[in-house]
Amino acid sequence: MDAVNQSQSVDWLAYFKSIRKECPWSYAAYVKGLIDIQPWTGQITPLLDYEARVYVIDIDTAALERFAEIMDEQDPVNEWLFSYPGYGEYAAPVKILIQQDRTRLNQLREKEDANS
Repeated sequence: MDAVNQSQSVDWLAYFKSIRKECPWSYAAYVKGLIDIQPWTGQITPLLDYEARVYVIDIDTAALERFAEIMDEQDPVNEWLFSYPGYGEYAAPVKILIQQDRTRLNQLREKEDANS
């Protein structure tokens, strides 16, 4: 199944609900339409008003991990993360590359730490 079909076949609401313990802000952001989900086309799109962008990507898991690491090292504005089926307790149902504003994500993390 290609990335377009994969992104359409996922129950994203259920996924974001299931990861609330790990990423508490993501469910609310998704419900508010602040997470953009699209198939990876090779083009990076600025986040603009989105909290995050989830790219559904169809590459080998080792390549996905390395790609996210490289992007994260080279991009001072965005933080790049990844997930895929089987990648821990909060694994995504499909392979994904996640783009988030680095400053905003750090603010959310600091807020969570202060509330813990």
